[in-house]
Amino acid sequence: MTTGSRREVLGMGAGLAAAGVAAGFSARAFAAPRKIGYAVVGLGYYATRQILPNFANCEQSRLVALVSGTPSKLEQYGAQYGIPRTHRYNYAEFDRIRDNPDIDAVYVVLPNSLHAEYTIRAAQAGKHVLCEKPMATSVAECQAMIAACRKAGKKLMIGYRSRFEPYNRLAIELARGGHVGPTRLVTAEHGFPIQPDQWRLDKALSGGGSMMDIGIYSLNAARYLTGEEPVEVSAVESTDRADPRFRTVEDRVSFVLRFPSGVQANCISSYSSSHNAYRVHGTQGWIAMEPATPYTGQAMTIRKDGVTAPRTLPPPARNQFAGQLDHLAECVLTGGAPIVAGEEGLADMRIIEAIYRSAAERRIVELKA
Repeated sequence: MTTGSRREVLGMGAGLAAAGVAAGFSARAFAAPRKIGYAVVGLGYYATRQILPNFANCEQSRLVALVSGTPSKLEQYGAQYGIPRTHRYNYAEFDRIRDNPDIDAVYVVLPNSLHAEYTIRAAQAGKHVLCEKPMATSVAECQAMIAACRKAGKKLMIGYRSRFEPYNRLAIELARGGHVGPTRLVTAEHGFPIQPDQWRLDKALSGGGSMMDIGIYSLNAARYLTGEEPVEVSAVESTDRADPRFRTVEDRVSFVLRFPSGVQANCISSYSSSHNAYRVHGTQGWIAMEPATPYTGQAMTIRKDGVTAPRTLPPPARNQFAGQLDHLAECVLTGGAPIVAGEEGLADMRIIEAIYRSAAERRIVELKA
């Protein structure tokens, strides 16, 4: 999720079925006549520019309800997407979603500090949850979200869209499969010069600066490319406190992760410089993605056996946004577990807290399993 309205924030057939079973899906997913209905909570830039339009590209998901603190947004997007007034909610009446059987799942696209509250309330209302990253602003909040969804018997998935993007999926396959030999080093850099007057620059809403926003892409990439969990982290923060953008949050964080196999990841998170890339260095070459995790336009280059060449994939049937929406829908229909469940968000938050601690205390912080 990117910049949203501050007023909104504060206002708060049998053969096909058989093939599906053989592929690991239940017959129910193919026989079900309806799609999983989503309520989108929060109508900021990311929700309105990326999420809402991509329901049209989904196979098993549909938009059925909207939640916003801004009446004009409910009117505008409700009319645009054919959402009846009975399915448009403000934050004060959010809990009434429990009485709407058309809503199967809720997509929380709110400022970070509100993720835990609305995930827990959605679970208590009997709805599955897709929550934007970062999952929350603390480990304790992540644990509470997981517990609430588990108690309600509902699925919890975190919006790591890159896990549904073809080039990133291929990079994972190649890196973990030793395509350029065993991985020895990962570099991951993400950043952009942030504009002032955004909720992301208010720690009370964001929970932190670049590390809680763009830096999570570097962190998560290091984890999914290696398939390992780091055992220690060291970090250095660099922030110009004279810059009015950074009165309460950090700008740049450089951090190093060490993994059990001996792989090291050198990572950058920045709100004052432009980066969107990662590279997996193996004993026989490297796999590079630049840009790595944008909304569109990913590009892969591989160097192996002394030859450097691009790797191009055909256009996917579903883009990463539709892919993640449908993944939760498929899990609901089949009883499967999301590949980016709440525990994935919790794992990132544990490391983020350790990164902040390492930078503040100027020391290496060990990470417990």
